[in-house]
Amino acid sequence: MPTLKLKSALLTSSLLALAACAPMQSKPPADAGEKVQAPAEERKPPLPNQELSAQSLYQYLVGEVALQRGQPELAAEALLDLARQTRDPRLAQRATETAVLGRQASQAGDAALLWQSLDPESPQATQAAAALLVNSGRLGEARPYLEKLITAEGEGRAAAFLHLNQMLARQRDREAVLTLVQDLASPYPESAEAHFAVAQAAWSAGKRQEAVAELRLADRLRPGWEPAALFHGQALQQVSASDALEFYRAFLHDYPKASEVRLAYARLLVSEKSYPQARNEFQRVLDDAPNNAEISFAVGLLALQASDLAAAETYLQRALAAGYKDADLAHFYLGQIAEERKQLKQAAEWFSRVGPGEHYLNAQIRYAGVMAKQGRLDEASRHLQQIQPQDIAQRALLIQAEAQLLREAKRHQEAFEVLGKGLEKIPNHPELLYDHAMAAEKLNLLDVVEKDLRQLIQIKPDNAHAYNALGYTFAERGIRLEEARQLTEKALSLDPGNPLIMDSLGWAYYRLGEHGKAAEWLKKAHELRPDPEIAAHLGEVLWMQGQRDEARKIWQSALKLSPENDVLRNVMQKFK
Repeated sequence: MPTLKLKSALLTSSLLALAACAPMQSKPPADAGEKVQAPAEERKPPLPNQELSAQSLYQYLVGEVALQRGQPELAAEALLDLARQTRDPRLAQRATETAVLGRQASQAGDAALLWQSLDPESPQATQAAAALLVNSGRLGEARPYLEKLITAEGEGRAAAFLHLNQMLARQRDREAVLTLVQDLASPYPESAEAHFAVAQAAWSAGKRQEAVAELRLADRLRPGWEPAALFHGQALQQVSASDALEFYRAFLHDYPKASEVRLAYARLLVSEKSYPQARNEFQRVLDDAPNNAEISFAVGLLALQASDLAAAETYLQRALAAGYKDADLAHFYLGQIAEERKQLKQAAEWFSRVGPGEHYLNAQIRYAGVMAKQGRLDEASRHLQQIQPQDIAQRALLIQAEAQLLREAKRHQEAFEVLGKGLEKIPNHPELLYDHAMAAEKLNLLDVVEKDLRQLIQIKPDNAHAYNALGYTFAERGIRLEEARQLTEKALSLDPGNPLIMDSLGWAYYRLGEHGKAAEWLKKAHELRPDPEIAAHLGEVLWMQGQRDEARKIWQSALKLSPENDVLRNVMQKFK
C-alpha cells in the first residue's frame, strides 16, 4: 500500500471557481452612429389638491419616529392610513417601503396597490404592485400589472421580459408560471426577449425541448445575442457537457467577439479538465482586455496546472499588478511556483506575504516546509508550534504538518511523539489517529498500529483507509493473511475503484500464494495509478510468475519517474 498523503485541492478548486471571473462589460456599447438620447425630464407624480393640516403632519411624524425607533409595523400602519386619507402617492410609496422593511406582506401589498392606483403611470408603482402580489402567490391579481409593465415600448418592454422570471422565481407551481409567461409573451411573437422569457419558464417547468425551441426562435430574431446563448449553453450542459461544448464552439465560430460566451466556454473546458484548450480561450479574451485581473489570474492557474511555471508566474504577477481582488491567493501560488523551481528564498518571501484569512494557514505550513528544505527543520517545527489555531481542525492540521516534516526527514520517533501529544490534546481525532498509526508502523509498533486503527474504525466505520492500512500492515508482514484479505476487501467495498486499495488487496493475495488474483488486482491498480510502490509490487508478482522481462520493464519505467523511491529500489535489488 503506497503511503496515503493528504493532498491539497486548492489549485483544482480555484480552477473550478473560474465562474467568478468578472465579465468584460455589463452592457454592450452603443452601435456606431447610434443616437444617445438626453435623459428624460424627471416625471412628477399627480398630487392631491389639499393643504397640509396639523393632524396630517402629526400622523406623518408618528410614522417616521416609529420607523426610527425600530417599529416598522407601527410606522407602516400610520403612513398607510395617512395615504388613504390624503390620497398622496408619495405617502403610499413611503408606506409600501416601510411595510416591506417590516416584512408586513399584507400591508405592503395594500400600500403598493394604493400607490399604483394613485399614480398609475409610475413604472415603479406598477412594478411594486406586481412584485408584491407575485410574492404573495396572487398571480391572477398580478397579471394586469405585469401586462402593463410589458406594454412599455422598446427597451422598457425588453427589460420587463428579462426581469419576469426573476420576479416569478419563488413560485412553486412552475406549470402555472409557464402558462402565465406564455400568455404575457403571446402578443409579442417578434420579441426575442419574450421567447427568452418563455424558454426560461419552460426549462424551470422541466420542458427542455420547448425551452430549446424558444431559444432558437430568440436566436433567429436576435442573432448573436449573448444572454440567450449563455442560457442555451447552460441548459445543454445540464444534459450533456459535450453538447454544450459543441454549441459554444459553433456560436463562437459565428460570433468570435462574444466575450461572455467565450468565458463560459472556457469555464466548461476547465470543469471538463481540458486545461490547454481552456487556457487558449482565456488568452483570447485576455487579448481583448489585457488589464483584466481576473482573467490574467485564470490564465495563470491554467498555466500552473499545465506545469508551465514561467507563464504561470508571468500571468499571476500581471493579475497582481492589475489589482486582483484576492492578492493572498496569488501570493500563495507564486510561492508554490518558486518552491517547485527550487527558489526557496523567493518561495518563503511569497508565502510570508499571505495575510490572515482563508489562505493564511496553508501558506504558513508551506513556509515551514520551505524552511525544512533549507535544513532548518527545528526552526520549522517551532514556527508551526507558535501559530495560534482558530479551531480544532486547524490545530490538528498544524500537528499533522509538523509530523509530516519529521517523517520526510526520517525522524520517525519524533513524528510519533508529536502525533501522540496531539492525541492527548484532541483525543480520538480521526486524522491524528490514522497518522499516529502510520508513524507507529514505521517504528514496527504493531500493537499501537492495530489499537489506533481499530479505534478509528469504531469511530468511523465507513473509513476505507483504516481498513486498508490495517490489512496492508498484516499482509506486508505475512501475518493474519486471511484477515488481511478480508480487511482490504472491506476497504474496497467502501471505496470502489481506489487503486491504492486494489494494490493492498493484490498484495494480500500474493502473500496468500494466489499469484493469479494478485496480478489481476495489481495490474488494475497500476493502470489507474502508475505509482512506484504499485509498480514494485506488480513487478515482484510478475517475476514470481516467470514474466521477468515484463517485471524489469515495469520497474525501469517507474524508476525513471521516481529514482529515489526506497520500496522500488529495494525490490529491484532483491531480484537483481
